[in-house]
Amino acid sequence: MKHMTNLLARRAELTPNRPAMTELVGGQSRTYGALHDRVLRLATILTEQGAVDGARVAVLCRNRIAFFEVLFAAANTGAIVTPLNWRAPLPELSPLVGQASPVLVFCGAEDAAVASILAGSSEAKLIDFDHNYEELLEQASPALARRHWAFDDIWYLLYTSGTTGQPKAVIQTYGMAHVNAVNLGQAIDLQSNDVTLNFLPLFHTAGINLHTLPTLFAGGHVLILPGFEADPVIDLLAQGRISTFFGVPAIYQALSLHPEFGKVALDKVRHWGCGGAPLADTLVHAFARRGAKVANGMGMTETGPTVFLADPETASQKIGSVGKPQILCEARLIDADGNDVATGETGELWLSGPGITPGYWGDPEATAGAITPSGWLKTGDLARRDDDGCYYIVGRLKEMFISGAENVYPAEVENVLALHPAVLEAAVVGVTDARWGEVGHAFILLRPDQNAPEASDLQAWCRARLAAFKAPKYITLVDEFPRTPAGKIQKHLILRP
Repeated sequence: MKHMTNLLARRAELTPNRPAMTELVGGQSRTYGALHDRVLRLATILTEQGAVDGARVAVLCRNRIAFFEVLFAAANTGAIVTPLNWRAPLPELSPLVGQASPVLVFCGAEDAAVASILAGSSEAKLIDFDHNYEELLEQASPALARRHWAFDDIWYLLYTSGTTGQPKAVIQTYGMAHVNAVNLGQAIDLQSNDVTLNFLPLFHTAGINLHTLPTLFAGGHVLILPGFEADPVIDLLAQGRISTFFGVPAIYQALSLHPEFGKVALDKVRHWGCGGAPLADTLVHAFARRGAKVANGMGMTETGPTVFLADPETASQKIGSVGKPQILCEARLIDADGNDVATGETGELWLSGPGITPGYWGDPEATAGAITPSGWLKTGDLARRDDDGCYYIVGRLKEMFISGAENVYPAEVENVLALHPAVLEAAVVGVTDARWGEVGHAFILLRPDQNAPEASDLQAWCRARLAAFKAPKYITLVDEFPRTPAGKIQKHLILRP
């Protein structure tokens, strides 16, 4: 079995007095030495409760240091952490907890009522970060740190938020965390003096891995907000406290609409990263005008997640590109017959490398459907590659529709619609049509204080920039879109008129 270093233990030995994590609400701060001491005390508690060697530990909380204490404590006992979605209602969480059968459930005060019910249903012990957690830590003696982590052992499970159906538990190994840190670190030149901001939800891979775990492994400083709010993020940017930043497009959109956005200097952030959903051209330009080169990327829960990340120097020249596969990942584009497509042609994106998940926990059928016997992950994303080796995600395989024998990729149409001055965001789906087989139906979210354009105006806008068959036949205005935690629009949940 391949082994790797216990990265937090080594970091605590190397830089014990350097700040590791700080909660911006409440002001709690931990050096690496203090963080590791608390982790080892918590490991003793986990062991006493039977949370060892594959037993599950569920966590339901907003962003806070204690979540990462649980994560690293489990790395010292062999328990498997299962973060839960605090946005999900109890009926959605109950079957997931039933499947995981945790022996411990951790929670914050905001989610204590739901966590109590979940713990009761699985006969698990409940530990409230805001109630009995500190007292338990004070009473516990530090455990002995595990010297090594097994590369292929399961560290935690992440439930895919899903854009088409029920979530699956994606296995996350220690090796995947290490590979992600390498892929991200070399892509953004991660340094020990970097300061990043953690605010994306911790039940999602971005909240854990972009850029928190890589920053901790590098010896940097992680600032934590309980969740995203535009005001404190704008304040932090204005104060120049952050050097690396990662957000999903919905975050960049909210920041661009903030009344102070045009006044804040953005040059203190040396790297801006984006992923989770396509970044509209208009947002790229809005940040570029403020001196921020937002590097678009692409990854999945199944890939740890970092796979693609554009070079900031060329991001503005190749708008829409997610760049090249990072150093520990390989990519292929495959046609319907299983053959590699030529440069410039569209194919399904397949990925391979040591950072790919071994599969879905307790679901061998889904694993076999997603990962080939030779280890290639079939992403379901459609992409093309240009002459320079840069990739462009053009849509989802299941979202592509055929109109009059022509392939239509919704992402291309959505990007054109988002360029319209009245349109904030668009989602396009294929619907049945008697004449053409399928045609586009566009759902439009307007910009604040903008009057609704006529459907014919939007259709003309598309025809002026796209082939006529790509212009949507139907257009519907919406007040908001159903979204995944990564900000992706869940098109299957959009209510059709």
